[in-house]
Amino acid sequence: MTEKPLKVKTPIVLTIAGSDSGGGAGIAADLKTFAALGVHGTCAITSVTAQNTTGVLKTFDLTPETVASQIEAVCTDMEVRWAKSGMLASSEIVREVAKEVRKHELSLVLDPVIAAEAGGNLLRKEALSILAEELLPFCKVTTPNASEAGALTGMTVKTPEDAKVAARKIADLGVEAVIVTGGHLDATDLIYEADSETFTRVPGTFVKGGTHGTGCTYSAAVTAFLASGEDLEEAARKAKKFVEQAILRSRPAGRGVSPVNQLGAVLEEKERYLVLRELKDAVSILEGSPDFSKLIPEVGCNIGMAIPEADNYEDIAAIEGRIVRHRGRTVPVGCVDFGASRHVARIILSSLRYNPEIRAAINVKYSMELLAACREMKLGISSFDRAEEPENTSTTDWGTAEAIKKYGSVPTVIYDKGGGSGKEPMIRLLGRCATEVAKLAVELAEKIQ
Repeated sequence: MTEKPLKVKTPIVLTIAGSDSGGGAGIAADLKTFAALGVHGTCAITSVTAQNTTGVLKTFDLTPETVASQIEAVCTDMEVRWAKSGMLASSEIVREVAKEVRKHELSLVLDPVIAAEAGGNLLRKEALSILAEELLPFCKVTTPNASEAGALTGMTVKTPEDAKVAARKIADLGVEAVIVTGGHLDATDLIYEADSETFTRVPGTFVKGGTHGTGCTYSAAVTAFLASGEDLEEAARKAKKFVEQAILRSRPAGRGVSPVNQLGAVLEEKERYLVLRELKDAVSILEGSPDFSKLIPEVGCNIGMAIPEADNYEDIAAIEGRIVRHRGRTVPVGCVDFGASRHVARIILSSLRYNPEIRAAINVKYSMELLAACREMKLGISSFDRAEEPENTSTTDWGTAEAIKKYGSVPTVIYDKGGGSGKEPMIRLLGRCATEVAKLAVELAEKIQ
């Protein structure tokens, strides 16, 4: 009898919050965050908002019974230990949530949502005192920003010192730990743990990008990391880093404040994996060709490919050494990795500025015969003259851009005839992916003697 392999149990977390019809905050942000961080997300919707990137237009609160029924359904079926709350809207909903938290012994991360990032109130004034008196005492952690910390304490929070005072006051309400987030201060989050009466700073930097949903995303990330076994400080550090990356990878989605992109880092890692796999396939194509070695220059050649929207060398993979000719065979020297070749990376980065679809390139040996084969195949061809290169520039950067400008778009073939200081003449083949340029190189190799 074959035993089935044991599967790692996925933590199950619950978000109790409002919906955002624009998909940027609330339940939408929480569930995307949970998915990105590898925990199973469940939800209890408290309010339905008519909301977009410009703000909250209308809200429709669900009945306390409806909210409680959702929590009950999840907690009686699944092993939920950690939950987070966001928009609770009314005193009645706050009280019902507090009752359910106690009943199911949930470890709660409370995001005291008062207003939406894009604008619009999400918590009634009379509900704030109920939240402080009846829900905070049963929370493990609360994650107010400066404005929310001020509302909970009745003071103005404008400096890190103000945040310290506010954190102590909030902890006095009964919550075990307070994290005053620094997005509205100096980008540094402040953790206060009531039992030890200790403060911990989590430094950060302001990054450019959309911020709609940052508060929801942060508290959801803290919850996910805590549910996965991290201690509070590590959960806060990882959550901060996660939010920064989500802001950096944000994409415009409307006319107002753009939402953060919780899955941006995950999707980029996927693209990096696909590029590495594509490059390995391309190298196999070159190695398997009996003719390609004829195109390898004296200095060797390299093949590279970029992830979508690459903007630096580390976004482009190539062979760590080069591809050389040894005893008539094509031999790659080194492994495929990102940041492995600045030469081929410069070609690709220059091309990307003109056409984001051209993400791959290979350099091969220059010959009149090879150029003739390129013309026979009706490939787009352009060139540059090294003698015209300005001082203090990179030949590859300048030359690639010059050839593209001369052609009017990104050609398939860019060549130069070399120059002084032993500069070897070279042909570069460009394309959408590494296997495309590898196949083109092999096809050209088969056409020449």
